Amino acid sequence: MQTLKNDWLTDNIISFWEEYLEHEFLTRYKSSNIILLRPSMSFMILQTPDPRTLREALPDFSRATHVFLPINDCRNVSQAEGGTHWSLLLISVVDRIAFHYDSLYQGNVWEADVVTRKFGYLLNMPIRFMHLNDSPQQDGGSDCGVFVCMNMRHLLMKRLLMASAHEKVSMSLGGRKVDAHGSRKEMAKIIEGFRKEGERRRSYVINQCQSNGQEVKESSPGGLKGFFDVFDEFMPWLCFFFSLSLHSHTFR
Repeated sequence: MQTLKNDWLTDNIISFWEEYLEHEFLTRYKSSNIILLRPSMSFMILQTPDPRTLREALPDFSRATHVFLPINDCRNVSQAEGGTHWSLLLISVVDRIAFHYDSLYQGNVWEADVVTRKFGYLLNMPIRFMHLNDSPQQDGGSDCGVFVCMNMRHLLMKRLLMASAHEKVSMSLGGRKVDAHGSRKEMAKIIEGFRKEGERRRSYVINQCQSNGQEVKESSPGGLKGFFDVFDEFMPWLCFFFSLSLHSHTFR
């Protein structure tokens, strides 16, 4: 949460944003085949010589029409907090084109191009790389992750999900403005809302257990964690916030 105030966004925050978009929006479009790949998966594709060896660890792309990939410039796999810049790669599988949105002009062009070629190996098809020079540009030195999250939502909600099956959609973001400060506040408000809801539900479950004379053991398989399994729709968010403090690997 601290990084949302004025720092580089960690991969955990960007992963949360992708889960938020999936849970709150993508689930409403049952026929869509759009994948929001996590930053760790994009990093694995970038760093693995033969990405085909990752197939079992990656989602099934056989029916995917579009794939969003957050790109980071970290090249050192042993550096836990490597990288200084985020950009966004959107691969249109149906058109065999990869669109690159970089808020620092060409900061991550090399990395995005490499990921595009390796993704082509995964799908066994050539994919043309297209860097979009008219992408919204950041003014602050640490706003790249915010631009990735906001551009991802805009492209998903205002372009891809709003288009009919055979409609041609412009993927340019030319002329679009991103309010980095306002976007940080919005993201923090969303996260805080889910955190409070998680605390409320957790408190409710504990109180219910205690009122029934049950001993609450959060770490035991049959304890509180097992009881939470009934909240299937909510658990992904709860687990995300419980795990934030456990992850030490971050990108900036």
